Amino acid sequence: MLDPKYAYMSAYLKAEEPKTVNRGHIDRLTRVTSVADALGIIRETDIGAFLEGVSVRSFDDIDQALWDYFAGRIAYVEAFKFTPADMLKVSGSFVVKYDVANIKAALQSIVTGEKTPLIPIGMIHSEGLLEELDASETIQDVADVLTRARLPNFVPAVKDFDPAGGSKAKIAVESSLESQYYHGEMATASKVRDGAVLMKAYGLVIDLANLAIVCRAVVEGIGPAAGDYLISDGYIIDEKTLREALPYKLPDVPRRIDLPQYREVTNEIASAYDKSKSVTVIDEVIERYKHATLRDLLSPRALSPLVMAWYLVFKEIEMRNLRLTLKAIYDGVAVDDIKRYLLL
Repeated sequence: MLDPKYAYMSAYLKAEEPKTVNRGHIDRLTRVTSVADALGIIRETDIGAFLEGVSVRSFDDIDQALWDYFAGRIAYVEAFKFTPADMLKVSGSFVVKYDVANIKAALQSIVTGEKTPLIPIGMIHSEGLLEELDASETIQDVADVLTRARLPNFVPAVKDFDPAGGSKAKIAVESSLESQYYHGEMATASKVRDGAVLMKAYGLVIDLANLAIVCRAVVEGIGPAAGDYLISDGYIIDEKTLREALPYKLPDVPRRIDLPQYREVTNEIASAYDKSKSVTVIDEVIERYKHATLRDLLSPRALSPLVMAWYLVFKEIEMRNLRLTLKAIYDGVAVDDIKRYLLL
C-alpha cells in the first residue's frame, strides 16, 4: 500500500512549480534596466517575495540572498515530518553536487591564487567547514576538510591532482570528482522507490558529461589520453565510441558519434565553438541538454521520491536563470543578450 506521505509531499512539491520565475517573467525582465524594477516583476513568485526583504547594495548581496533562499527551501522541505525517507535520501545525495562545485573552486584557487565565492549548500557547509575549505592553501588542506566533512570518497581524486598539470590535470580531477558524485547518485537511486527511472536519468546525464569531457579534451589538445578520464556507467553511449572520437578535431567529432541524439549535441557544440572560440560554450550546450533530459524523465512523476528530485532540479534552474538575469541587469547588459545561457 502506498504511504500517504507520498501523496502529501507530491501535492506540496508540485504546487511549488507555479510559484517559480518562468519564461513569462524572463520575457518581462528583458524590458527593464534596474534591479528594483526586476524585483518588482518577480514579486509574485516565492523567490521574489523572499528578495523583497533583502538589503541590496551590490550584486554580491543579491547572489548571497539567492543562495540563502535555495538552501532555505531545501532545509524546509527536508524538515517536514511528512517527508518520506526515500525523498530525504534523494535530497541528501543531490546536494553533494555543490560540494563538488566547492571542491573544484578550492582547487582552482590553489592553482591561480584567485578566490571564487563558495556555495553555502552541501555536506561541507552543513559541517561548518566551508570557511576552512575556502582558506585551503594546499591539496592536503582540501583533503583534510573532506575527511572531516564525511566525504572520504572524494579524497583520492583530490590527492591525485597536480596543480602544475595544466588543462590535462584539471580535466582529470574534475571528471574524477564528477564520477564519484554520479556513482553516489546511482547508488542512492538503486535503493529508492522508482529508482530505475532515476538511474536512467543519471545514466543519460553521465553520457552528456562524457561528451563534455571529449569535446574539452579535443579543444584543449589532450587527445586520446582523456579516455582515462571518462565516467563509467553511462546509459547509451559506450566508452569505445567516446575514445574513438578523441584523436579528431572538434568539427569531426559528431561524425564519430553514431547516435542521432548525441550527434545533435556535438554538432551544436562544434558550431557554437566555431563562432565563439570559447570553451565555455561546451558547458552551456551540455547544461541545456541535461535540463531537457531531467525534465522529460522526472517532471511527469508523481507519488514518488522522483518528485523531490524534480523539485530540486527546477528550483536550481530557477536560481541559475535569475542569477544570470539579475547580473546582466546589474551590469547594464541587455537580458536578450544573455538569453542563450538561460534554461527555459
